[in-house]
Amino acid sequence: MKGICVRSEIKPLKKVLLHRPGRELLHLTPDRLPELLFDDIPFLKVAQQEHDAFAQILRSNGAEVVYLEDLMTEVLKLHPELTKPFIYQWLSEGNIKTRRWQDKLYEYLMSNFEGKALVEKTMEGITLKEMGGASAYSLQDLIAPADDLVVDPMPNLYFTRDPFASVGTGVFLHKMRFPTRCRETLYADYIFRYHPDFEGLVKRYYDRNGHANIEGGDVLNLTEDTLAIGISQRTSPDAIEVAARNLFTDPEAKIRTVLAFDIPACRAFMHLDTVFTQIDYDKYTIHPAILGPLTVYEITPGADDPADLHIRRIDSKLEDILAKYTRTDHVKLINCGGDDLIASAREQWNDGSNTLCVEPGKICVYARNTVTNDVLYKEGLDLLVVPSAELSRGRGGPRCMSMPFWREDL
Repeated sequence: MKGICVRSEIKPLKKVLLHRPGRELLHLTPDRLPELLFDDIPFLKVAQQEHDAFAQILRSNGAEVVYLEDLMTEVLKLHPELTKPFIYQWLSEGNIKTRRWQDKLYEYLMSNFEGKALVEKTMEGITLKEMGGASAYSLQDLIAPADDLVVDPMPNLYFTRDPFASVGTGVFLHKMRFPTRCRETLYADYIFRYHPDFEGLVKRYYDRNGHANIEGGDVLNLTEDTLAIGISQRTSPDAIEVAARNLFTDPEAKIRTVLAFDIPACRAFMHLDTVFTQIDYDKYTIHPAILGPLTVYEITPGADDPADLHIRRIDSKLEDILAKYTRTDHVKLINCGGDDLIASAREQWNDGSNTLCVEPGKICVYARNTVTNDVLYKEGLDLLVVPSAELSRGRGGPRCMSMPFWREDL
């Protein structure tokens, strides 16, 4: 399967992108957790075991699993001339602005790493100690502890959902909200440009140099012609308008309605998919705390000019909105935590609402959300239970950790 084809959240998953957590997690420290967008430090060995189990669940259910680090390695192997510009761009975007330091770090990387190890090293980050000290380069280097990071790690990379979003046969390549995540989109930029599975096959309806922020956890493919996007802590209304306009003005794009879900802008509800995911033709998981403040807006192309957006607020219950736009007779919202408000808040924090559907009615869930999982079992869902003691410390569930490249277009 070459290119991308994703027109649904629930149709059978055939190809999916993951990133196996790596040594970037070892560079998390208590002092820097807020800056790096973590609340705790996962135990890497166990996190990798849990992630491997997740990948195997996907394979066992018919999905081809590809890894971000492998695709990027293949790009550089096929196009060795890209290695130098990639490394220098990575350094510049990693806040290494002086040419002297860039050259020093480039030399270090090229002398000590190659192939997949080089790609993984760019994800891991670099400390002063590794460089053998660098006191001659600046006053800052002279006074800095040897363990200081020269180039920061990217510990959020195992949440492959966020740097871009598959939309139909194209993508949104995102401008991430927080500086620590902005470099994550660099890998996808090179992969979509130069990897033989994607080169020349994937249109971009948003690009990483856009002026406004958008992240993949806020983008849900409801049907082949209707897209839901969250207005959230990490996705702005401006970005949604740009993306909608780019879709509507492309005659080959099938999306003709964008539903903007305005959710509270806070860490607990960081993306739409942390509080709302589709799990069957007529069923959705939801965190009940968003139902009060949730407002939905319809965005459609103008009658004379598709770039002239028509925007209106929809004053209906969420169930009725979803039923109408997915052309379903009846929709059921299943509360994370059931009717227990304490369990709901606790399990939403541990991504009880963040499920990945591998086919209608069959969903990946975290093992630790026992109350929500019991509710889902009683609703007749087929649960694929993912071990989650350490993965969940990053505040992302099965949907966050996966980026579908291909779903059956039934």
